[in-house]
Amino acid sequence: MSFEEYNRNRCQRCRIEIFDLETGESRTVKQFDRVVEAPNWTEDGKYLVFNSYGKLYRLNLETGEEETIETGEAVTCNNDHVLEPGGTGIAFSSGIEGDEDSRIFVKEGLQGKVRMVVSEPLSYLHGWSPDRKTLAFCAARSYEGKLEWDIYSVPAKGGEEVRLTDAPGLNDGPEYSRDGKYIWFNSVRTGLMQVWRMDADGKRQTQMTFDENMNSWFPHVSPDGTKVVYVCYHKGDLEPGEHLPDKNVEIRMIPAEGGQEKTLVKLFGGQGTMNVNSWSPDSKKFAYVSYEGEE
Repeated sequence: MSFEEYNRNRCQRCRIEIFDLETGESRTVKQFDRVVEAPNWTEDGKYLVFNSYGKLYRLNLETGEEETIETGEAVTCNNDHVLEPGGTGIAFSSGIEGDEDSRIFVKEGLQGKVRMVVSEPLSYLHGWSPDRKTLAFCAARSYEGKLEWDIYSVPAKGGEEVRLTDAPGLNDGPEYSRDGKYIWFNSVRTGLMQVWRMDADGKRQTQMTFDENMNSWFPHVSPDGTKVVYVCYHKGDLEPGEHLPDKNVEIRMIPAEGGQEKTLVKLFGGQGTMNVNSWSPDSKKFAYVSYEGEE
């Protein structure tokens, strides 16, 4: 499916919402008559960054105004983008003119230059280490004639990528813990998609969610390092390795050390709802996208 077809076949009405852990309620920030996806919350608390139809935008939470973020040769930006920890840069995944296959780019500040960090296609960014030195991403690479989807790391300035997982099936969504010791990710290796955690060098890969009725995707660690939210699809609604849009899903939370899963929100969403970290700086709220449809 082409980038244009993917967007055209989506539910076109959606809203960015913010869930407040203290009240247990969501409020709508802005409604859209187009597909928007994957909000990031800036560290100053003033903006959300999201993607829509191949472009990146910055939404002012006070005024509701949007501004386009210039991305240079990257013209099909997707829902995998992260903000530089303690900095002003943004790293993101996108295709280029004439080739929609995803690569990885870094923009050095809102007004800075855009440079390609990973040129090999089918690479999807999800994490930036707290020391700003390393990116973590999901990628499809050929091994013995077979395409394998695994987690990789690469220097943020560019360089040789390092394979961190080799379990069969899809391994996706890598994100660093706030102390840089761990990478959280999701893997289908048990037969269902579940949330996992490993050391930043790929060692000690440990399963963290266990619900046999749900496929769990895209774990996001709070800034205070105490909790993790993620998106769950109901078993049977799709294949374990799929993360489709326009599905009845849940947003759940677990303690960062592992433990009981808690459902926070039930919504119509999925792909684009919360692909990237969207926690508020104070760890009390997170942003997400819901779409019109069943709940």
